[in-house]
Amino acid sequence: MPPRLRLVVLSGPDRGKELVLTHGTYFVGKHPRCALVLADARVSRRHLELRIGADGVEARDLGSRNGSYFRGARFSEIVVGTSAVITIGDSELTILSDESQTPMLPSEAESFHGLRGRSLAMRQIFALVERIAPSDALVLIEGETGTGKEVCAEAIHAGSARAAGPFVVCDLGAITRGLLEADLFGHARGAFSGAERERAGAFESAHGGTLFLDEIGELEPDVQPRLLRAIERLQVARLGETHHRTVDVRLIVATNRDLAEEVKAGRFREDLYHRLSVARVRLPPLRERKDDLPLLVETLLAGERQLLPETLTLLGEYDWPGNVRELANVLERARAMAQPGEPLAPAHLGLGRLTGRRSGGEIAEIEDFHLGKEQLVEEWERDFLRRLLAAASDNLSHAARTSGLGRAHLYRLLKKYKMG
Repeated sequence: MPPRLRLVVLSGPDRGKELVLTHGTYFVGKHPRCALVLADARVSRRHLELRIGADGVEARDLGSRNGSYFRGARFSEIVVGTSAVITIGDSELTILSDESQTPMLPSEAESFHGLRGRSLAMRQIFALVERIAPSDALVLIEGETGTGKEVCAEAIHAGSARAAGPFVVCDLGAITRGLLEADLFGHARGAFSGAERERAGAFESAHGGTLFLDEIGELEPDVQPRLLRAIERLQVARLGETHHRTVDVRLIVATNRDLAEEVKAGRFREDLYHRLSVARVRLPPLRERKDDLPLLVETLLAGERQLLPETLTLLGEYDWPGNVRELANVLERARAMAQPGEPLAPAHLGLGRLTGRRSGGEIAEIEDFHLGKEQLVEEWERDFLRRLLAAASDNLSHAARTSGLGRAHLYRLLKKYKMG
């Protein structure tokens, strides 16, 4: 452990208060003789003891009325390291090394223009987007598929001075290579076969508002220099034209890839990466913010259905590889399975469809034929893609030709299974 630490109050009545820690023992509570005195009404007079040692910080609950919590679990005694967050009452405390920068204090709000969450991770995101939304700063949103990157981009747009302007979405992962530049920059009549009339691209369509480029990591290397020029000059030239048109847009981009790794691999331009990284927002996967589940479920069901307590328990036990998007799909399916007005039960969710496997891959039990079949198909597709990429030495063009899959279809499958 570093020789000096800091205890920082992230939320609660004493939000922003700090205490320097060295080796020794410190008490936290409402009693005026505590090393860190909190005004939180749900904190006991002597609530928490922190003992600083060479191997970590030993935190001990002193028999408090409302308990002490780490990662959502109540504890009586626990050893933690730096960056740990401990909750007592309505206050969240974090332990930092003395040299580390004080984190942005989380917002006290539970939503920001459509983004919802009570977790510390989401409230820190709210604090960040509350700051960057009013500016015209370019924003890079990172996160796994289904974490709500487009919702986040819409929220930033709604919180900006451009809210009355257009919000244009361009999904780079869904556009075929031949139409990519035309969709981004527009084209003149006759610029290519099938261009029977002139058409404005995404940049022009977003004039006065915000352009959201989803899946920026899918952008072909030969288009990247042209995008960089458009960003830096705010000028675009339609295909088939030589003159440039000036546009007034704010750009927000998103990716489920690690762009820094893409730069190292030579698939993404370093200068474009640095230009896109003016402000970065990382959306956490749902498995890292399960304390948001009750709020998300309430939002997605819009008060139309009730859940049995055991249903919410089951939702909390699942890891949600598809994140919030998968949660929305599961709840939609549950509503369809349940009778009108019937509370949603665990059986309606379809999460326990495969309960085990025997040796050799044989399925031991399947609760639902269609859902079991769906999982088997997904497993076969994953295995097929692994063998296909290995045989093609990761050459996607060759893989598409030999497999009979169209390039766009192959990209969609690779994206679906995060096989990049």
